[in-house]
Amino acid sequence: MSSKINRSIRNSLLAVAGLLTLISIGVFGYMNIEHYTFIEALYMTVITVSTVGFEEVHNLSELGMIFTILLITFSIGIFGFVLTSVTRYIFDGVYKNYFKDNKVRRKINSLENHVIICGYGRVGKQAAIDLIEHNVDVIIIDNDDAEITPLRERGDVLFINGDATTDEVLVSAQIHKARALITTLPKDADNLFVVLSAKVLQKDLQIISRASDDHSDVKLKRAGATNIIMPDRIGGQRMAKLVAQPDIVEFLEYILIQDANDVNLEEISLKNLHPNFHNKKIGELGIRNKSGANIIGMKNSEKIYSFNPSANTHLKTNDMLFVLGTQTQISSFRELLESGN
Repeated sequence: MSSKINRSIRNSLLAVAGLLTLISIGVFGYMNIEHYTFIEALYMTVITVSTVGFEEVHNLSELGMIFTILLITFSIGIFGFVLTSVTRYIFDGVYKNYFKDNKVRRKINSLENHVIICGYGRVGKQAAIDLIEHNVDVIIIDNDDAEITPLRERGDVLFINGDATTDEVLVSAQIHKARALITTLPKDADNLFVVLSAKVLQKDLQIISRASDDHSDVKLKRAGATNIIMPDRIGGQRMAKLVAQPDIVEFLEYILIQDANDVNLEEISLKNLHPNFHNKKIGELGIRNKSGANIIGMKNSEKIYSFNPSANTHLKTNDMLFVLGTQTQISSFRELLESGN
């Protein structure tokens, strides 16, 4: 929950508690000093605290007058604090945001196989956009109200307004059920904390971390990051490639920026490979003719990559295929592998 919402709720509760305490003291005082009944004491306390100026129930003794003066003095500050806190709670949208955040929290609690993105700056936003385009559930974690407010208004993106370096926030993002975590915080030290915490909470989690300093990638790897991305280095490499191989870069970029329904490059695990296809050669499947998709790469169980595998390559359940095609073609390809037809 947002720190601003927490603070507003806390102030409102303190204000109400202070008002109730003041009323209790007033009722107790009038009942013991002036020997009023409970209703008379409550009535006298309310008209005194609210300063409406109605007539007293009975004439007050000197001690009762002194008690009333003190009650009025304290009630001015407390009553003003109550009005200010409750007004801010309503008109600042805290009341509305509280229920919005509760709705988001319920959705998060039921989520699994999602991706957690820590930091919603330029890198985090782009990562979220690409994942959402590929129908991947995403949870954004950021402690900047300026970044979270637009997400709250949109209502279609799950978020947590908090510090991603703390275990409590990562647990609230259902990290134990997540498929991956991306940390794009601007400081390498913060990313390191996130990686360390995430690895402790879910040791098999895929973790992708941003790094700015040339020496941070080694530390992040040791902490448990699966992959390290250095935006500055990648940007420089891309600029050099645009000079040396401009057409290739533009072609690959064209593929990557296409809508997922037009053309896509996907990785497909063979864990669900039909028994009929075990140890079969790629050429024996007729994949290109039946689905229209193309196998452009492969990774075997020893994590060795091969590009454009030959038709004589045997398929095994521990392999990973990299397939290029439209969403329809890739879906047909998956169905072919799993059905054995």
